[in-house]
Amino acid sequence: MSGEEKRPIKVLIGKPGLDGHDVGGKVVTRALMDAGFDVIYTGLRKSPSEIAQRALDENVDVIGLSSLAGAHIPFSKKLKGLLDQYGLSDKLWIIGGCIPERDHAELKSIGIDGVFAGGTKLDEIVDFINANVKNEKEAS
Repeated sequence: MSGEEKRPIKVLIGKPGLDGHDVGGKVVTRALMDAGFDVIYTGLRKSPSEIAQRALDENVDVIGLSSLAGAHIPFSKKLKGLLDQYGLSDKLWIIGGCIPERDHAELKSIGIDGVFAGGTKLDEIVDFINANVKNEKEAS
């Protein structure tokens, strides 16, 4: 690798709370991997503290949530406090799944950078990450 190449964008896909539906999260994980991102999938039923700690430990560029259980607003509020506490508030933060349009503005006011409702084209998520991630570290 030349000194000008950057390391791949590192993404954490978290599956919050009691949500046991993970097909969408796995499909997005695979699409991001196919796009060249380094992706970590947390597995099912993770707490806000587990997701925040994993994001910190893995030094990710992007924190993504896959939510289909309807608890995306309270979960995101809890996670926001932890991201601030752990110094992760500068990371790109996205959410996808069954997210009603009426909740998009509130999620963005919490601090989520991108909201992707069901049916979003995978390329849109990839393009959003590429356009918005703060990836200034060069590959070693």
